Amino acid sequence: MDIDYMDGFRCFTFDNNRFADPKSMVDDLHSIGCKSIWMLDPGIKEEKGYFVYDGGSENDVWIKKADGSPFIGEVWPGDCVFPDFTSERIRTWWARLVRDFISNGVDGIWNDMNEPAMTTTTKTMPESNIHRGDADIGGVQNHSYYHNVYGMLMARSTYEGMVMYNTEKRPFVLTRAGFIGSQRYAATWTGDNLSNWEHLHMSLSMVLQLCEEVCRLALLRRYRLLPHIYTLFYVSHKKGTPVAAPLFFADPQDTELRKIETTFLLGPLLVCASTLPDKGAHECAHKLPNGIWLPFDFGDSHPDLPVLYLRGGAILPVGLPIQHVGEASLGDDLSLLVALDENGKAEGVLFEDAGDGYGFTQGDYLLTYYVAEVHSSVVSVKVLKTEGSLKRPKRNLNISILLGGGAMISSRGVDGEEVHFTMPSEFEVSSLVATSELDLKERLETIRPIPDMDEPSGQEGTELSKTLIVLKSGDWFLKIVPWIGGRIISMTHVPSDSQWLHSRIEIHGYEEYSGTEYRSAGCIEEYKIVRGHLEQSCVEESKVCLEGDIGGGLVLQRHISILTDNPKIVQIDSSIEARSVGPGSGGFSRLVCLRVRHTFTLLHPTEVVVAFTAINGSKQEISLDSGEVMLEGGLRPNGEWTLVDRCSGLSMVNRFDHRQVSKCLVHWGTSDLNMELWSDERPVSKDTPLRICHQYEVTQT
Repeated sequence: MDIDYMDGFRCFTFDNNRFADPKSMVDDLHSIGCKSIWMLDPGIKEEKGYFVYDGGSENDVWIKKADGSPFIGEVWPGDCVFPDFTSERIRTWWARLVRDFISNGVDGIWNDMNEPAMTTTTKTMPESNIHRGDADIGGVQNHSYYHNVYGMLMARSTYEGMVMYNTEKRPFVLTRAGFIGSQRYAATWTGDNLSNWEHLHMSLSMVLQLCEEVCRLALLRRYRLLPHIYTLFYVSHKKGTPVAAPLFFADPQDTELRKIETTFLLGPLLVCASTLPDKGAHECAHKLPNGIWLPFDFGDSHPDLPVLYLRGGAILPVGLPIQHVGEASLGDDLSLLVALDENGKAEGVLFEDAGDGYGFTQGDYLLTYYVAEVHSSVVSVKVLKTEGSLKRPKRNLNISILLGGGAMISSRGVDGEEVHFTMPSEFEVSSLVATSELDLKERLETIRPIPDMDEPSGQEGTELSKTLIVLKSGDWFLKIVPWIGGRIISMTHVPSDSQWLHSRIEIHGYEEYSGTEYRSAGCIEEYKIVRGHLEQSCVEESKVCLEGDIGGGLVLQRHISILTDNPKIVQIDSSIEARSVGPGSGGFSRLVCLRVRHTFTLLHPTEVVVAFTAINGSKQEISLDSGEVMLEGGLRPNGEWTLVDRCSGLSMVNRFDHRQVSKCLVHWGTSDLNMELWSDERPVSKDTPLRICHQYEVTQT
């Protein structure tokens, strides 16, 4: 659950309309085997009457500025204050909030924006801010001293709050920011990324445009490997070894392995992926470490799934294909995949316990060491030794010996008892391997891989999507970046030399969204240039058309122009259009809402108002102390609203067709102002797009 579950992005709250009864919702999720992880950010909205802000102020928990007053920074709720997690007293205050929050049925928490990150141009808080840290970690210091550990200390406090609520349950905490030692409190996620091939290469492939079939195969494969992965986490807990390791861990002396970024180790299991847009993992040449590495699958090979290898000398425990962990029990059939080494031997380990709680610390677990060995062509597989007081469940044991090329021979027995079976002759092995390789080749040839995203052709494509566009004509000078949501990052009125929009490339300026959530699709997609003169590295034009794919067969198209018949006016005509809506939908898309959001830079915030005549005829003025105002129904502006700067004597008039706009939003920041136009929320078809056409003009006040 991202921050949209909150009431106005206020941490530890729920939106009363969309999440009226979170406990019942979570109970429903549990009934189908799902867990719920809820986001908490460190930024607390500065708002009297909000219980977290009031309680934090009373307990003096906020990070201070150099002058001793609370530091205020802008994040998703607007102006925010930040807990000083360097103090144990303040971590305890936060932990108690977490404890109470968990009572709503929360299964886990993910901490975001905890570098700490801001939405302002500085991206984080000033180094001069003051932390009142405990003496044992450095005492009172400025922010530069504690910056790198802030996220870890927040995760620690969140972890401790979950323990407060239930000492018998293991906390699940996910953190974006961490430091050495943060693995004691939380897992780490790598933050947001863009849906382009450059970012995809930094992760693993098969994420973009997944189809249902390969998703199911990947999920079932992961659940089958869960006994092994769970064992790796236990070993990591005891010895500190990484669960997932880079390939060179298998042979540190081979320096070539250090260059490989698409292959990794899960213990003795080697996972080879492809992040190339036009090649499946089975088509890539994979460099393997020295030794025996035998390929295998679960009858699920697919061009868009990784290739799996098991190291010779290893035994891999494998579970049943389940839909969620609630379906599994210790009495389920257990499978062992065996890869013999050059001496005909193999060994492996399996850790089992209740799956939650801390009984394992008191010996309530079962750690089984399995061994396999060949004597006179007969393979014996048995339990070498065990640890823990948990009784071995009565269950069937399925054993498969890997032969190479994906071929294997199998036998069945009872777990805990010794199992024997005869190895095939060398001729039979060769025949089995050849047959398996042929079957795999034929199977992969019949499977259609996930289609790659269409690459724009010619100059109106790859090169120009990375080109800064300059619109320059009449009274206006605009800068547009197609590669980050087509954002307008600068809008300068030439006669008055006034700059009304200004942003970093990553945030603010002029943005558009395709949903009611703050950062819904439409703000981060790479836009293609559809029309415009495109010969120059910095395009100068009076008009341009941009188009971005927002998924589900939908595109967000934007025509930006300085009107030739009235060069005092900038016009932006935006629409969400259905291009290829999926079958079975009746030709209609998912619910979408076109949102136009412009962030105006304010040089004189206290001297600025938003003025308009409402549809109901009333005269309205909205000033800085109004905070956030949503205008609906008869309170909407009747076709235009004006940003008036009384100090400079200038006004920015924004005109629109009020029939295309269902809501208008005004949100004041410390030095800027967000003004938003919202369309209706509805599905669209090829014949019924959503559209908002609006204009800007600067006038004398």
